[in-house]
Amino acid sequence: MTGDFYWSPGMCAMSGRPLHMTQVSAQDAGTYYANDAWLHFVTSLTALIGRTSTMALPAMQFILPLHDQSKTIRLRLEPYFDQHGSVLHGIAETIEQDGLAASVPPTQNHTMSLPALLNALTVGIAFVDHDLRYQFFNTTYLEWFSLPASASIGKSVEDTIGKEIYLSLKQSLQMALRGVPATSDATITDRHGVTRSMTTKCLPAYSNRHTIIGCYVFVHDNTQYQQAEEELRLTENRWQMALEGCGDGVWDWYPQLGIEILSDRLKAIYGYGPHEVSDFSEELDRRTHPEDLDKMLADRIAHFEGLTPIYINEHRVQCKDGSWKWILSRGTVIQRDEHGNPLRVVGTHTDISEQKKADVALKESEGRLRMALSATHQGLYDLNIQTGDTIVNAEYANMLGYEHANFIENKAAWLERMHPEDIRSADRAYSNYQNGLADEYRVEFRQRKASGDWIWVLSVGALVEWDNDGNPLRMLGTVLDITEKKKSEALIWQQANMDSLTGLPNRRSFYDRVDYDIKKSKRTGLQLGVLFIDLDFFKEVNDTLGHATGDALLVEAANRLRHCVREYDTVARLGGDEFTVSIPDQHDHLQIEKIAQKIIQQLSAPFSLANEQIFLSASIGITLYPRDADNANDLLKHADQAMYAAKGSGRNRFSYFTPDLQTAAQARLRLNNELRTAIAEKHLQVYFQPIIDLNTGHIRKAEALIRWHHAQMGYISPPEFIPIAETSGLIHHIGDWVFEQSLIYVQQWRERFHPEFQISVNQSPVEFQADDGRYAGWIQKMRDLNLPGQAIVIEITEGLLLDASNKIFNQLLQFRDAGIAVAIDDFGTGYSSLSYLNKFDIDYLKIDQSFVRNLAPGSSESALSEAMIMMAHKLGLRVIAEGVETEEQRALLSLATCDFAQGYLFAKPLPPEEFEQLLETLYKAE
Repeated sequence: MTGDFYWSPGMCAMSGRPLHMTQVSAQDAGTYYANDAWLHFVTSLTALIGRTSTMALPAMQFILPLHDQSKTIRLRLEPYFDQHGSVLHGIAETIEQDGLAASVPPTQNHTMSLPALLNALTVGIAFVDHDLRYQFFNTTYLEWFSLPASASIGKSVEDTIGKEIYLSLKQSLQMALRGVPATSDATITDRHGVTRSMTTKCLPAYSNRHTIIGCYVFVHDNTQYQQAEEELRLTENRWQMALEGCGDGVWDWYPQLGIEILSDRLKAIYGYGPHEVSDFSEELDRRTHPEDLDKMLADRIAHFEGLTPIYINEHRVQCKDGSWKWILSRGTVIQRDEHGNPLRVVGTHTDISEQKKADVALKESEGRLRMALSATHQGLYDLNIQTGDTIVNAEYANMLGYEHANFIENKAAWLERMHPEDIRSADRAYSNYQNGLADEYRVEFRQRKASGDWIWVLSVGALVEWDNDGNPLRMLGTVLDITEKKKSEALIWQQANMDSLTGLPNRRSFYDRVDYDIKKSKRTGLQLGVLFIDLDFFKEVNDTLGHATGDALLVEAANRLRHCVREYDTVARLGGDEFTVSIPDQHDHLQIEKIAQKIIQQLSAPFSLANEQIFLSASIGITLYPRDADNANDLLKHADQAMYAAKGSGRNRFSYFTPDLQTAAQARLRLNNELRTAIAEKHLQVYFQPIIDLNTGHIRKAEALIRWHHAQMGYISPPEFIPIAETSGLIHHIGDWVFEQSLIYVQQWRERFHPEFQISVNQSPVEFQADDGRYAGWIQKMRDLNLPGQAIVIEITEGLLLDASNKIFNQLLQFRDAGIAVAIDDFGTGYSSLSYLNKFDIDYLKIDQSFVRNLAPGSSESALSEAMIMMAHKLGLRVIAEGVETEEQRALLSLATCDFAQGYLFAKPLPPEEFEQLLETLYKAE
């Protein structure tokens, strides 16, 4: 007696044991039944066996409830003798709660119930004798093998079930007949066409004399089990293929068995081939990095104990070549025993080495970036998008006036410090960046410091982390204090768009405003008025009282203009004494005229500046959109033309633009172009008018005068083209050319006629004030020709003396040092201040012809002339009278001791050749 049991597949099915596990130890068998019942069974059986031989054992019956109380088994045991002595052989059946057999109908005679019981089993049973002939089958066996009961008894197995099936059973039958239990598998198809997968168990049968008389054949239908097993296998394969298709390796672990089945992909992650790693549990654990092992085991136990829904852990593993990889391991328990301990755990390994390298590289990059940005003293922030909490560096906190140790940054605090006007722009910048409309988060806004002061900051950031759903988690960025930059930008904008003196919009800004007002007028259908304002006599005030007073006057004029218009009208200063006004939304021109009249009235009121009362007036040109022009440039140009028309009509008035004004302007433009051509093609000429010494009658001086004879237009007088030359800048070319011609002739005439001969050259205020080293070049040319400074006299207007700038003073000193004389032309017609005559080195005064023209004995002009001559002589200056046309005028000037005279009485301006002939005639007479 071995103490082991052999259970038929039916017994296994009744007990809930796998059908193929037919060899059962007494200890294992006890796990299937209630403890008390099984203990009684074993105790009784042991006592009986110990008391008598198996030969003497009677038939026995036991009632055994299953461990889970789901069934109750009746077990009948009978002694049976084999070649070794004896065994206990029995039949088990399931009984209902009332104790009657469920699978076998109750009978009065037990010996008659055994065939019925065998026929009721779902296991095929047959007895084959030593000659391999059937001696018994139950109903199930006959059905499965499609056998007729009467025709099959006594027939050979091969003839009965067919050669093909017989061959699959032959070896097992032969082994059983030799005394060795054997098992085989076969697939058969019954007469109904049903195919079954069969497991056949062959057990030897012994006589009472312990000889083998045949074998028992037990056949179990595994079809459903194999189908379920195959479906499970296919499901697991699909699951495994899906995971491995994503690059993951799969593991299937049976903790209580110490088995862990690894997929080929998982082995490949470690660098192994399919058959290079065994299926023992310790294979993966022993390859885990020692520093990561404790955390991995802790995460695993937490899942086994139900503390986490899944097992998840990142750790390093050693590969076949000795290198280390980072692995993300995830798994879940899918089967537990009755005590809750895991029986089976499945999961995956994902190679995250590249991701870890990228994370390390990112951290290193962030570290380098932090170090680099720290050197630039920029504030750094690390923002948690979900919570709003922010980590900042010391520069960030210090920038806002806080100690870093006590500074806590979050979204609420950030918004609290944000200027209300900047919140929307900051939100828009983030939205644009998040939605892909911008490459980075970049925005400028104001933040309030701890002191309460506002600073401008530039914030630049980028998202660096997202969750699995693509939602942003983290942003890194910098903040930079750009307050000084903003101040500089504001200053640059102010300088670019505003007049620095008056604070009014400048020309550029005014053009932008007019463009805006034009667009508005197009929408509303209302007129736009543009006023061009020029201050009358401002130049004289500026020349007389100086630039400081002139600037103060412009500031006051700007203030008066502001008060003449509505709040949304635009007043601008274009430059100098020119102002403009844009007046939109006009139903007619009456309101524009009222504003123009108000401006004239306000600017006509006296200005109290520098202890002086200054009186000005204004000339205003008016254009209307859309009547006069359809763009800002033409509106301003036409208003300028209308302003000149107002000035030409007597000043202190306004004038509307008319097409005639445009015609006149075009004529001036054509004249300017013709003058430019005349200069380039040398069509201008220099004439000379003699200056007579009233004491001797000799000619020792001459004035150089420019003349222009146009081929088609004829003679064009200097008053016509000189203002155009001054406006266009051509006056400089004309002045240089006249000076060069004067040097040529004065050199000749000093050699031929008199060594002290002088030529006077007129200088426009435009030339004199714009000089940038030009006169130094003149002086050098005289030196190159060996001409002394006394050969040239420079004539300037008296207004230049009122310009107290160092520039004018230095230029006059430059002439004095070079020996060049200076004459004041048209004296008496401008603003006069005798102190300036004494301050500067002036050699001559030229009395304007307006005083000489009406000279008569006892006239006021005679008195004024005598006074000017006397004053000049007292100051050491010599006097030249202009415009002398009669002998009476000459006589009166001589009587008043005037030094020199010029005019038509002596000679009109002459070309160089005729002037030279005049000199020859006079010098021969001398």
